[in-house]
Amino acid sequence: MVQLIIGNKGRGKTRYLLEKVNSEVKDILGNICYLDKSSKHMFELNNRVRLINVSDFAIENTDQFIGFICGIISQDHDLEQMYFDSFLKIAHLEGQDITDTLKRIQKIGDMFGVSFIISIAMDKDEVPAEFQELIAVAL
Repeated sequence: MVQLIIGNKGRGKTRYLLEKVNSEVKDILGNICYLDKSSKHMFELNNRVRLINVSDFAIENTDQFIGFICGIISQDHDLEQMYFDSFLKIAHLEGQDITDTLKRIQKIGDMFGVSFIISIAMDKDEVPAEFQELIAVAL
């Protein structure tokens, strides 16, 4: 399952994502992973949530990002949810079409039973039509 949190920069997507992950961690039995461009929000996350600063790794393109996600999933069989903050930046998709990458993430989620909650800095009308139904919140 993929849920999209949509809104331009400064609209409160990160705040919404942090509140959502901290409320979900109380009810979930498996593990949660939060990928971000920095460790800035480390102290705002529940200690059961694994924060990964993607910029600490040598990820240079979208294919490497997808491989990185698969590596995380392969090492944690109890992983239930992954949160992506600043998705366009950490996935190296700024100014590019997100269609193929979102399709690949959906496929990975279906294969391994992992839910993805993704924060994307764009307007609702900029999201490809086939992903409009995945928008959980538009800020």
